[in-house]
Amino acid sequence: MEPSLEQIFGSYVAWEVKKGTWIISFMNGSEYMYLLEGSEKALLIDTGYGTGTLRAFVERLTDREIVVANTHYHPDHSGGNGEFTEVYLSAGYPVDAPSVERPEAGPFDLSALPHPDYTKRVVGDGERIELGGRTVEVLEALPAHCNSSLFFLDRGERMLFTGDEFEAAQALLYDNSKNPDAPYEVRERLENLQKNARRLLSLRSEYDLIFPNHNGTPIAAEYLEDFDRLVDEAFAGQALIEDDLHHPFIEMDPIAPSLCRVRYGKASIFIRKDELMKVYGSAEPQKQ
Repeated sequence: MEPSLEQIFGSYVAWEVKKGTWIISFMNGSEYMYLLEGSEKALLIDTGYGTGTLRAFVERLTDREIVVANTHYHPDHSGGNGEFTEVYLSAGYPVDAPSVERPEAGPFDLSALPHPDYTKRVVGDGERIELGGRTVEVLEALPAHCNSSLFFLDRGERMLFTGDEFEAAQALLYDNSKNPDAPYEVRERLENLQKNARRLLSLRSEYDLIFPNHNGTPIAAEYLEDFDRLVDEAFAGQALIEDDLHHPFIEMDPIAPSLCRVRYGKASIFIRKDELMKVYGSAEPQKQ
């Protein structure tokens, strides 16, 4: 008997990676949400697809008041927002809104959730979410994976949460906003990826591990160094290009034939090959 959509998207497994920090896994273990407990409140980072089953699960993990934030406004991270009355979002969320809010955007009817008109509270760079003896700082990301990403830095517990901008398997650098008016320029996206990596590297003394939302967590902070270098290698025409994606979920996407994987060290990205070739090898040779 095949599993139902609710079983695929709304069956969760959770474990404490450190006292008061829960990893919530779903989608056959390929995607994660996080629950960070303080003495007064608990921060839930991301809400999955919107099955209507998340809040009850989270309330079995914590008795604190739940504060909710999205790493970015995509359907697998924001679909369940309507189980809550308020969610913290990036100011860029309207650009990516069609990916979440179109009726056909995800597998579930988000209007059927308890709070479909939940309050969207925009948070910006440097704002702090106070949980009681635990503070989480918001860092804005430049548009690379998408237009609405935030990083969350927990200096006290030495943890950095990076959403889909940086992960172990790959970052998706093609436009996935479902918005025909969304800006996308390949050189800018690659440069933004590098700027984001360098900003997080400048804070390297404040965290030990990176917690992404897909394909393995936590991961070593050194991944950021390879993402930084990957951009230079692409512009130099030296990064490795692979036409075989080796990722079953991405290979199911209708646009998969147009994509390639670009690698340097431990870092890789998925990007439209025709877009990549506009800038691949475009760097000016360095003078000796």
